[in-house]
Amino acid sequence: MDYKNLVSKAFEGRKNAYAPYSNFKVGAAVLAEDGKVYTGCNIENASYGATNCAERTAIFKAISEGNRAIKAIAIVGVENDYTYPCGVCRQVIAEFASKDAEIILGKGESEYIVKTLDELLPGAFTKEDLNK
Repeated sequence: MDYKNLVSKAFEGRKNAYAPYSNFKVGAAVLAEDGKVYTGCNIENASYGATNCAERTAIFKAISEGNRAIKAIAIVGVENDYTYPCGVCRQVIAEFASKDAEIILGKGESEYIVKTLDELLPGAFTKEDLNK
């Protein structure tokens, strides 16, 4: 997998962030099972609760275009620091990715770490649990 390219796409997505309240711009890039990449950015709202994270924006774009399986997702926030997905985003990732899906956290376009979903959300409640 080309991690550097996915991180670069996440930085591109971050350019479109709408963050007038926090000034904390986040970008994400989802790699779907078919190889297509979907980017997203955080979109804030004055009511705060209606804010949408970059990860969910990218995932929802993929889902709305028919891709239901996430192979990997890259997430970037402020340069020179790693930005991890929030709890809600981790749960949404778990809905559409396997436990070994790769989550790439970019600090810069050439500096990143790779985690699995299971590392970030061990014991996740998933659709399989509903069948028990």
